[in-house]
Amino acid sequence: QVQLVESGGGLVEAGDSLRLSCAASGLTFSRYVMGWFRQAPGKEREFVAATTRYGGETYYADSVKGRFTISRDNAKNTVYLQMNSLKPEDTAVYYCAADRTIVVRIGVSEYDYWGQGTQVTVSS
Repeated sequence: QVQLVESGGGLVEAGDSLRLSCAASGLTFSRYVMGWFRQAPGKEREFVAATTRYGGETYYADSVKGRFTISRDNAKNTVYLQMNSLKPEDTAVYYCAADRTIVVRIGVSEYDYWGQGTQVTVSS
């Protein structure tokens, strides 16, 4: 079965960096657009970033543009999210997700598979 397993979350201070990883198994990784989403307490899950199947194109939410970088290594079936200059408002559970498509979509309902999430907490 398909599994997406996130790692790399933690508690950091404002201005710090974190790198999230998401290891995929049970699917042909290069056939999937990969995305990162986040959900803060009391809020809906929101799009953060996504990359096309071979990493040629990346897309970001305006709130993270210039601070976060998504990348993927198809040889390792892994997608990453490098998060720099973290802010308290970045505090959330971060999820990776896989979408069997050739174009990036940002809607939560578009994605076929989800990880269990990893907590990122940024203190001020």
